[in-house]
Amino acid sequence: MARTQAEDYGEKRAAIVEEAAKLFAARGFDGASLADLASACGMSKSLFYHYYPSKEAILHAVMDEHMEDLLTAVDDQLTDDPARALQRFARRLLRLYAGAADRQKVLLYDLARLPAAERRAIVAKEKKLIAHVEEILARAEPKTDRAALRARTMLFFGMLNWTHTWLKPGAGLTRDEVADLAASTTLRSA
Repeated sequence: MARTQAEDYGEKRAAIVEEAAKLFAARGFDGASLADLASACGMSKSLFYHYYPSKEAILHAVMDEHMEDLLTAVDDQLTDDPARALQRFARRLLRLYAGAADRQKVLLYDLARLPAAERRAIVAKEKKLIAHVEEILARAEPKTDRAALRARTMLFFGMLNWTHTWLKPGAGLTRDEVADLAASTTLRSA
């Protein structure tokens, strides 16, 4: 007989993903066992299979939820000034990174650990973020060639994606100030 879902099924899945993000960020995907994760969640290893079929499925959930959050930074209203649009996007992105350092680290370091189909799904979401910035930059400087546009876009993300390693609240610039600096630096290179 199939096992019924508990009323708190969704909450437990979310808790597993949160603990997995912490554990994978601290030890890497390969360095964290399912037994370690079960212990961190206070449940048996066998109970995990009620919530996720594999460790890779949990890794995918960590990355997929993070990417879904990051995609909310995309602004459908690109009609205003490109500088304001890039600044607004950068601010939204950095605000989403707040409290998501573990998930960001897992995304940056463990993407290759996903099975091919799941990896392609995450990369497709990353490409949406990249395309959004490329569109803004192309509006700011329409004559920029494709290679330069891609390089500027990736440099922009490089400035923001690693803030989880050094940007500390109350110790220097605010998230918004860093976002503004990344946006203006990127546009100044046009």
